[in-house]
Amino acid sequence: MFSAVESRRLYRQVADQIRSMIATGELAVGQRLPPERELAEKLAVSRPTIREALIVLEVEGLVHIRMGSGIYVARKHTIQPAQPEREPFEGPFELLQARAIIECAIAEEAAQRATPSHIAVLDENLQQMASVVGDTNAALAVDRAFHTAIAGIVENAVLIRFTGEIYDQRMTPYFEKLASHFEGPDSWTWAMEEHRAIRNAIAANDPVAAKQAMRTHLDRSQKRFSESFGEEFFGEDEGRAAQRKAKI
Repeated sequence: MFSAVESRRLYRQVADQIRSMIATGELAVGQRLPPERELAEKLAVSRPTIREALIVLEVEGLVHIRMGSGIYVARKHTIQPAQPEREPFEGPFELLQARAIIECAIAEEAAQRATPSHIAVLDENLQQMASVVGDTNAALAVDRAFHTAIAGIVENAVLIRFTGEIYDQRMTPYFEKLASHFEGPDSWTWAMEEHRAIRNAIAANDPVAAKQAMRTHLDRSQKRFSESFGEEFFGEDEGRAAQRKAKI
């Protein structure tokens, strides 16, 4: 029986509870999990928390995502003797939230300092992105370079290092697994156009517009992650799916 969880990196608690239910047989191999919305209600947590927990379990091989069908128990989990708690890691949505808070402020400051040479660097980056949208690994490298280049405009070594380090935290098996469900040429093309809007605001030396453009970019990035792990994974009927997509 699912029960509400209390705060402490909630997605880890949710993963622990589902893992235990698989171990005891309450969730059997091949069984489909309840819809995301239902899980969130039963566990009294947000839907992003459910997504992060399920990604942990998918990386461990305990559940399997079947596009357009749902999430199923993939194998039996054996309860091990008590061990030290796993090394903590940040969830994908937690990282995106942190990036939004910091990088919006950086973009705002960069817009007040940008020179033509800075804009030339951003323009070159956009050209590179256009040539690699079909290659996720290359696109990731160019994407990282774009965000660190904006921090470079501020000429603060701490911010440059922080921007690079927080971006690199997405290079975990958990974030990569989540990204594998949505990243491709279309998503990178959208990201590139969002980058162009950020570039234009910074080039115009408009701090308000630059901050908003960065916020829009990171909000849309999170939305893409969220939608990729939404109800379509739980056998949503075609009518509801069409209605939801029409609202986007």
